[in-house]
Amino acid sequence: MTDRLRARGVLHLVVGPSGVGKDALIDRARVARPDILFPRRWITRSADAGGEAHVAVAPEAFEAMAAAGDFALHWRAHGLAYGVPRAMADALGAGRHVVLNASRAAVAQARAQFQPVRVLLVAAPPEALARRIAARGRETEAEARARLDRAPPPPTGPDVRTIDNGGALDDAAAAFLAALAPPVDPEPEAGQSRSRLMEERS
Repeated sequence: MTDRLRARGVLHLVVGPSGVGKDALIDRARVARPDILFPRRWITRSADAGGEAHVAVAPEAFEAMAAAGDFALHWRAHGLAYGVPRAMADALGAGRHVVLNASRAAVAQARAQFQPVRVLLVAAPPEALARRIAARGRETEAEARARLDRAPPPPTGPDVRTIDNGGALDDAAAAFLAALAPPVDPEPEAGQSRSRLMEERS
């Protein structure tokens, strides 16, 4: 049993406010670490809403999937529902690391269900965040600042690693990659092929 626990993959939760550059860092990691699973999220917003590539799902269908246990993890934030397919749990159990673009609302649930967990808190100065959000064209810089002021406090704890993305992206990407768990033994375990298949289908 001890050996099995040691073989579990690490769940990396990437969290941080809007405009902080989580997607850019995850994209760098996806290229540098092909051994890691980067699951695509199911979100109750349209596929052409912009932002990350995701699977669009109607609210009623999302609720049915959640009730059926189709998600390894699901939460609500900013008026939307987010879910991650059970392929993530299969991958972790098979010893594969996972990097997930998460929300602060999901941290407590993930800590309770999946261990080991690393919380990668991406941070940048508020003025930089407000400029980045305003550049998207959906909010003015003043509106962005007001939204950032209302944001909940960041997660804390010994599993939190802070990544400063207020400067050069290359520097932040290097820190992000250094915070990831090292590659595990590549020997496949039962369930790994199923996890990969489920992820491709999602």
